Amino acid sequence: MASFVRKTFIASLAAGMVCNAAAISRDIAGDDSWHRFVRSPSSPILKPYSILSANTTGAVINPSGLLDGNGNPTVLTRNEGDDVPSLVVDFGQNVVGIVSISFAGSTNSSEGYPGLKLAFSETQQYLTNTSDFTRSDNLPAGSKITNGTDQIAVANGPYTWRDSTGCEHGSQVCSDGLHGFRYMKIWLDALESDAPYAQPYGSVSISNIELEWSAYMGTPDTFTGWFECSDEDLTQWWFDGVYTTDMDTDVFLANETDPRNSATPTLQGKQVLFDGAKRDRDPYVGDLAVAALTSYLSHNFPESTRNILADLAEHQRADGWIPPASINNYTLDLYDYPMWWVVSTADLVMYTGDTDFAVQYYDVMKKTLDVYYGQNLTSTGGLLDKENGYGDYAFLPRSGPITYYNALYVHALKAAAHLADILGHDADSKTWTSRASSVSAKLLARNWDPAVGAFFDGGPCPNEAEGTICNVHAQDGNGLSVLSGAVNSTVATSLLDYYAKNTSRPYGNAFYDNDALQEGFSERVYAFISYFELAARFATVGAAGSAFDEIKRLYGWMSTHDPEITFWEGIGPGGSPYEEGFTSMAHGWSTGIVPLMSNYVLGIKPTGPGFKTWQICPVVDGGNLTWARGQIGTLQGPIKVSWQKKSDGAFEMQIDAPQDTTGVICVPTSGSKNAQIVVDGKKVNSNAKASTMGPIATSGENFKVLNAKGGSHTIFVGV
Repeated sequence: MASFVRKTFIASLAAGMVCNAAAISRDIAGDDSWHRFVRSPSSPILKPYSILSANTTGAVINPSGLLDGNGNPTVLTRNEGDDVPSLVVDFGQNVVGIVSISFAGSTNSSEGYPGLKLAFSETQQYLTNTSDFTRSDNLPAGSKITNGTDQIAVANGPYTWRDSTGCEHGSQVCSDGLHGFRYMKIWLDALESDAPYAQPYGSVSISNIELEWSAYMGTPDTFTGWFECSDEDLTQWWFDGVYTTDMDTDVFLANETDPRNSATPTLQGKQVLFDGAKRDRDPYVGDLAVAALTSYLSHNFPESTRNILADLAEHQRADGWIPPASINNYTLDLYDYPMWWVVSTADLVMYTGDTDFAVQYYDVMKKTLDVYYGQNLTSTGGLLDKENGYGDYAFLPRSGPITYYNALYVHALKAAAHLADILGHDADSKTWTSRASSVSAKLLARNWDPAVGAFFDGGPCPNEAEGTICNVHAQDGNGLSVLSGAVNSTVATSLLDYYAKNTSRPYGNAFYDNDALQEGFSERVYAFISYFELAARFATVGAAGSAFDEIKRLYGWMSTHDPEITFWEGIGPGGSPYEEGFTSMAHGWSTGIVPLMSNYVLGIKPTGPGFKTWQICPVVDGGNLTWARGQIGTLQGPIKVSWQKKSDGAFEMQIDAPQDTTGVICVPTSGSKNAQIVVDGKKVNSNAKASTMGPIATSGENFKVLNAKGGSHTIFVGV
């Protein structure tokens, strides 16, 4: 059944790719230099890249024979008393899917067939005789299918073994099925508990190894959006972010979820955007705040997000709380994730134009904001105060009027108010806008720390009395206070400066400035929550330079450390995976580089559903970029932007937007008071009636803001 569903999924993707390719072929013709940055496999059947020769031990003949499947096989032989023969297969980059091994045959040295053990890992650091993670790890001991390795009892005749979930003999010789990994260790051995079916001695001949790719195949013809710039690292990281999210986009199948108690019939067989490729193979709505943007900006495939948002809405609790995922029958208590559902729903409408979804689930959104959070707001004097027993995106040990929860509430209220305005719910729009303003003012009054010029986290330190404020400042609340528009530009500049100076690490900015809340927090980096701080920097005048610096450290670190290419769930002290081998090294919530480049460096954002209205406000200063270009796919057709800094200090930008759309263009002037702006051959001045949406670095003389209609436009700024 799983194989049939997956093949049907891949076939449907292929059909969609043809449609997408036909729709955009005219638009990207000649603009294919970005194709070389795409990481996706070109075929759903992948071959290993190499054998790690340094890891080969024991009697292994022709270790590379299994790579191409056309020559002499690889032979592992072991007699009693011999060293264990083993080798490590490297697929060249992180992959996800089902492994198949073709055997030329085997010979027995005792009763039963010779056994093989398989261990999988995303990194060499955690490549041992146990997989860095298997889905059975999250089951009670008596319920485990495997215990860290997949087992094979290799039959004597030629055949192909497929790593399906289950056991060959009752509860013996078992395999875990799908894996996310880069490295696969193979050795001739057997569990004592698998006797007599598998034995640790004999000879095994391997003629071929393949992997059936299970996730979205993001080949160049599937891209409706792309990005390229003068810095090849930034360009490559954009496509690496897309590849990471592609790895997490797959069919929801009960035997491939993680934990297995997250299986649910309402998602079975549907396309979803998982939390991670190897671990947390359950869709969590908080991740969608970043991962879904990456998906929208690269591929026309919103079903993977829409299915999740709809399913979680259908499981809303009577008090308005929305579950974060299907885990534990939709009962995992996270306090912040219902707000991320609201934000992600607004993003779905704005990026895809799916207003029908907003109409269908409008009452769900209203109940979440007004009942679940509204009652908490009323009972705590105007600021959200997390209830005991609830966690958040990182299960942080904090309580009280936390800056993050309240800044996120402001963010969600404003997103909902915009949707309400679009749908004609004027009273709700006014109520939510007013409430956002009230929470913003109270947050600043209570949690601002004038001694450092940044927000306190807002709650007590461990073992301190409720109502006290711990002397600690968090990345999540400070970044979101800016991005939500809860603070003005002066406050934004102050807190971003403080955070840049006090949390910089070689691998990003730490999510806390000290360890008062918990040991090690000042050395931990979450690319997920870093995205909101980075976006805040791009949206604040004069802060783009610090954004580029942080991006270079954060994504530069992950891209140059094993497994490379894909982006990590979290980074710990010294730049290591923050939860060792348990850490997911391909996590969609860490792909913020994609919206940062597309929404800020190119500057393209929707202001109306499906980009019917838009704004193009590129950030061109602060880094060393001399040019950038790319496009975003929309219902009406692609929006293209290309800009270039001239050697004489002038600036040129080309824009191409669908004819039946309108928008706002922010023309960068780099602070020059004498900048001459020429649009389509005519000198223009700023249009006083033009306005941007959301926090953006348009104050002062950095931009001139113009109204624009769809079509092709050339903008020149002279000095």
